[in-house]
Amino acid sequence: MTSTVKVTWWGHSTAWIEDSGVRLLTDPVLRDRVAHLRRMRGPTPKLPGDPDAVLVSHLHADHLDVASLRRLPDRVALIVPAGSRPFLRRRMGTAAASRAVELAPGEEFRLDAITVRAVPAAHDGGRGPWSRHRAMAIGYTVHGEANTWFAGDTGLFDGMADLGPLDLALVPVGGWGPTLGLGHLDPVRAAEAVRLAAPRYAVPVHFGTFWPAGLVFRRGMFHEPGRRFVEHVATAAPGTRVTELQPGETLTVDPAP
Repeated sequence: MTSTVKVTWWGHSTAWIEDSGVRLLTDPVLRDRVAHLRRMRGPTPKLPGDPDAVLVSHLHADHLDVASLRRLPDRVALIVPAGSRPFLRRRMGTAAASRAVELAPGEEFRLDAITVRAVPAAHDGGRGPWSRHRAMAIGYTVHGEANTWFAGDTGLFDGMADLGPLDLALVPVGGWGPTLGLGHLDPVRAAEAVRLAAPRYAVPVHFGTFWPAGLVFRRGMFHEPGRRFVEHVATAAPGTRVTELQPGETLTVDPAP
């Protein structure tokens, strides 16, 4: 019997994925301020319950938010990039580090009825320019009733065409400031990623949520990446159905024909 697959976007890279009765939470930022960044759009996330596992793509503070992880019960599995355990031990203690599952690209973790596979990401995985904590940056594919790609934070990389077949892709299309550095996708490059990966559905993420405190932003620059991504995918990958969710909205993925 086919179960319903749903994804709820809570802003930035935080998404709630339900597949085969398993509940996953990606890069959770569950509060309204992280360092110098403030939530500028959407509600504070209100999760429908506790996730079974958290997928962390890399150590950057807007993806691995220690305060948000501490809000979750200890029984929640922490799936993290290879090399993350020393940082978790220092910031969250030995217990958190010991229950973390480290994955490198190509490695898998089985959780009830789904398989989580680590895939590459073209992004700097260090905690920050002055931090000694470094780990690789990765994305994940989740395989249950649907095949879902959570890209994390990435630029284009060789092998995107080999990620499929995919039913759903959560694709970063922007950032949290007025410019994007290396290792990011803007709407044009994100549309190319969709063309290569060829998912049936795509949802833009990593834009229009957080902004540096005190910085006056142009609303177009802040909100437009999602709309522009929809437009570019319509040309680059017309076989993919794109849905621009608002923070807190849910998409249901139809079973593959």
